[in-house]
Amino acid sequence: MRIADKIATGQVDRNIQKNRSDMTGLQNQAATQKRVNKPSDDPLATSRVMAARTDERGYKQFLQNINQAKSFLEYSEQALGELNETLIRAKELAISQATDAGASEDTRRITAEEIEQIYQQSVQIGNRKLGERYIFGGFQTLKQPFDQAGQYYGDDGDIKIQIHKDAFVGMNMAGSKVFLGKDLDEDGAIRTDARDLKTVDDLKRYREEVKQKEQQSQEIEEDHIVTRGLARHGQSSKISKNDPVTESRGLNVFETLKGLEISLKTNDKVGVQESLDLLDQAISQVVLARAEMGSRVASLNSTFESLQKAIVDNKGLASSMEDSDMFELVSNINKTESALKATMETSSKMVQRSLLDFLR
Repeated sequence: MRIADKIATGQVDRNIQKNRSDMTGLQNQAATQKRVNKPSDDPLATSRVMAARTDERGYKQFLQNINQAKSFLEYSEQALGELNETLIRAKELAISQATDAGASEDTRRITAEEIEQIYQQSVQIGNRKLGERYIFGGFQTLKQPFDQAGQYYGDDGDIKIQIHKDAFVGMNMAGSKVFLGKDLDEDGAIRTDARDLKTVDDLKRYREEVKQKEQQSQEIEEDHIVTRGLARHGQSSKISKNDPVTESRGLNVFETLKGLEISLKTNDKVGVQESLDLLDQAISQVVLARAEMGSRVASLNSTFESLQKAIVDNKGLASSMEDSDMFELVSNINKTESALKATMETSSKMVQRSLLDFLR
């Protein structure tokens, strides 16, 4: 077969172009340090890298959600810690005024003033805000949940935030549960607010209703007891089950404090003594809420660590499929450069003649 000059020249041109194309690709890899710079470089690796990057972005958003939820829960837990301290202080005052040995009508009247301040402080805690949002209002985060009489204007909403695929956690706790004990009531009803209790006669009528309901509940069902929270005069008392964890009953914290204040102002020693059990239940109710918040924060911390590890693993997976091996890359560049030089040298020997050669 006769090899014409045109065939030889075309072959030389194709070889040079191929070597230069290979060199350009390797130089691009060296500049970006990526083996895959476009889908055509490796379609399978490209699809897996894109999936890994999508997961990574989702994980980063979950981390932001977790940080937001942790801030809300930790601030709420801090507020409940203050509420717990105020209730403990109220119990200390009630113990000091429960007997006539170290108390009198004057000391009880003075102590009632401090209990009133504790009541006001408790209302303020119920109206705490994080940024522009009330933390104990349920879904009603832009509206003040409690008024000065302890009436609740929020709802029972539990704000869920996604922390992982198909995983959600509540970032708040409604004030109806913490301050009114609603979730611990069998019928889920919120009791009357504290402003309906004005005198010691109201408390005495309340005690009589409690005794009657206790007798009725024992006859009907042994595991039901009469709610010890303060009830509106003329309204039948609520019947609720003991909480299975703390053996405490849901009650209205504000009513409990208001009842103690009235007992102290009216020098009602029996009322002060009975308030001790109610304060114990209120403290247990707040501790239970704090424990639930603490468990949520622990769950968030565990998920946070898991997401961080998943992000690192995703980066490693994408890197193994996408990044270049620099040692191999440098070796390939040197090899391709040598091949290009060899092609140029051999090509000059294969095509030596020029137009001047034919004119001689």
